[in-house]
Amino acid sequence: MNYTLNQLKVFLKITQTKSITKAAEELHLTQPAVSIQLKNFQDQFEIPLTEVVGRQLYITEFGHEIAAAAELILEGVYELNYKTQAHKGQLTGRLKISIVSTGKYVMPYFLADFLKLNPGIELAMDVTNKAKVIESLENNEVDFSLVSVLPEAMTVDSIKLMQNKLYLVSNTDHKIKKGVHDYKIFEQLPLIYREPGSGTRLVMERFIRQNNLPVLKKMELTSNEAVKQAVIAGLGSSIMPLIGIKNELSNGELQIVPVKKFPIKTNWHMIWLKNKKFSSAAKAYLEYVKKEKDNIIHSKFNWFEQY
Repeated sequence: MNYTLNQLKVFLKITQTKSITKAAEELHLTQPAVSIQLKNFQDQFEIPLTEVVGRQLYITEFGHEIAAAAELILEGVYELNYKTQAHKGQLTGRLKISIVSTGKYVMPYFLADFLKLNPGIELAMDVTNKAKVIESLENNEVDFSLVSVLPEAMTVDSIKLMQNKLYLVSNTDHKIKKGVHDYKIFEQLPLIYREPGSGTRLVMERFIRQNNLPVLKKMELTSNEAVKQAVIAGLGSSIMPLIGIKNELSNGELQIVPVKKFPIKTNWHMIWLKNKKFSSAAKAYLEYVKKEKDNIIHSKFNWFEQY
């Protein structure tokens, strides 16, 4: 056996995503590079690790056994690295976080200085939709999760990071009359939705239902970035978090449509399982957030209050 640590890492990611394309995206590699690594790894085993049925990739029973072994090997390697750094007096370990897709505009600012202060800590951050974020937390696969809607069916502890505001937005080619509009504006602006499982969609649908808005669903897209680009292109309007459209508002690609009772306000929360046994890295990070969150909000998000 001449497999490499990189092959183990690639194969483990393939088993987690069940997709060479998604594995390539998460590993920041090209799809051909991941395919080559998988082939080279497979060539060392007489029994298939994967099989393709139609266009869907499946992991064989033997493949799952190899993936479990690969995970143990990689954890052992991480542990060796951490012990070396700890011997030098550094705080070490892996900090595992899952965040909803719009959280990518928030969470990095609450991590940057902490990681600079603690170079021995390795960050593993998964950016996905709310349903998968909650699933990873429920399975105890992560230390913390970032959500804008607290889960109702789980017992968690949380810390509020900052406010989240959602506005009705359209591109600037659409001429909107000045002043605050009533809900009839939705009859003129077909809406682009996020996919089921999205926290933004949950908040949006709840508001629509509570206020009996006369909305026309235009289309459904699977990421905040995709929705944003569709609105910019003029395919429709949407209800979007302010945090993700700062640049587009500044450069005139998007405009906020003033509507009564808007913005919709929620809060970004960092959550964790109640009675979670923290690693030293996770414990240190939680203390850092509690101490520094107000300073981070003031220095990085002061523009937020202009809207």
